[in-house]
Amino acid sequence: MSLLSVRDISVHYGQLAALRGVSISMDEGETLFVTGPNGAGKSTLLKAIAGAVRPSSGSISLADKVISGQPPEQTARLGFSMVPEGRHVFGSLTIEENLRLGTGIRADKDRIEGDLETVYEVFPMLAERKDGQAGVLSGGQQQMLVIGRALMAGPKLIAIDEPSLGLAPKVIDQVYDTLLKLRDSRGLTLLIVEQSSTRAMLTGGRMVLLRGGKIVLEGDARELANDESLRRAYFGFGEH
Repeated sequence: MSLLSVRDISVHYGQLAALRGVSISMDEGETLFVTGPNGAGKSTLLKAIAGAVRPSSGSISLADKVISGQPPEQTARLGFSMVPEGRHVFGSLTIEENLRLGTGIRADKDRIEGDLETVYEVFPMLAERKDGQAGVLSGGQQQMLVIGRALMAGPKLIAIDEPSLGLAPKVIDQVYDTLLKLRDSRGLTLLIVEQSSTRAMLTGGRMVLLRGGKIVLEGDARELANDESLRRAYFGFGEH
């Protein structure tokens, strides 16, 4: 069943076209990587889905409801949760206070404590330090905290912007192992932005390559790994 449908959206910042006629769809439980060079429009795509920027044309639907042009709170209530680039941890708050910030829009308040326990089971480090300030966590620990915070919103779809940014390879592996376990155990749908296509190839799933605000290549991530068309599309070779 299709969970997310992005149909022919364009986004402009003034006269600059950040996205130009982009269409993607995602089924429940799917993993989709969005990759491409700097300035390709990857983060803008996530912001458009989240409701942080308004498309100038096209439409976006989540769970069969049109969300384009709707405020972010409405999109969140339908099951969308986003982990922004740079993590955005509230350093002066405790770990548990950070986690509970993810519950603000939830109507099923009776399930919050159970979900909190689940997050602590997934990330034991957070449980051990739940009363400590979040600002002292390492980059990898902060990434786990913001993923936990996103889970506390009770989402169907989690979008994660550059989860590998600034992390050591071993920590990146841990983050991805956790994401895939959560996908499989909770039926989550994962939309992941990564500038490098390498992680998509290692992880598997579907991949779209954005360049200049347009989708220039898409397909199975592992099948594209050895395809020369990926390198040509990423760097724009062969364009006139």
